[in-house]
Amino acid sequence: MLLPGNIHPELSIYYNAAFVLEALKNVDNQPIIDLYHGVKNKKGMSFPSFVLCLDWLYLIDVAKINEEGRVKLCS
Repeated sequence: MLLPGNIHPELSIYYNAAFVLEALKNVDNQPIIDLYHGVKNKKGMSFPSFVLCLDWLYLIDVAKINEEGRVKLCS
């Protein structure tokens, strides 16, 4: 759920995707597992939540994953 009404906002995909986006802005075009470890160490995000964040960023055309498994920001 993007903006849940009955839980803390810190648990939403919308909120956590901001941390993924911040990590991508710091180091663009990085392997997906490196990006996950960077976000996990900073935020403590689970892998399923991380994947949902990537899905959200893809849907709004902010990030893409190429054939090599590297995540990069869209221009």
